[in-house]
Amino acid sequence: MAAYVLAMVEVTDPVKYAEYAKRTPAAIAAFGGKFVIRGGPVEMLEGPEDKRRFVLIEFPTKEAARGFYQSAAYQEAKGFRQGAANATFLLLEGWAPPA
Repeated sequence: MAAYVLAMVEVTDPVKYAEYAKRTPAAIAAFGGKFVIRGGPVEMLEGPEDKRRFVLIEFPTKEAARGFYQSAAYQEAKGFRQGAANATFLLLEGWAPPA
C-alpha cells in the first residue's frame, strides 16, 4: 500500500534551503518516491492562516518511505535544511477502499 511523507516547512533562510531542495529529489527517487505536492500556493479554506511550505511525497510502501528518510543521501541533504528551516515530517499510510 502506498505511503506518504508530509512535510510542513517554515523556510527561514531561502538560499541555504535551496541547497537542501536540490539534493532531495535523487534521494526520494532512489526509494521509488515521487513528489505529489512541492510547495506552491495554498488557499486556506478553514482554520488559521498557515504560511508554511507543504510537500507531499508518495512512496510505494511505508518501508520505502522510512528507507528514504533514514538513508545516508537524505541525512546528508537534511544537514542543509538545518538552520534554514523549521520542519515537521509525518509518515502517513495510504487508504485503500474496502474490498
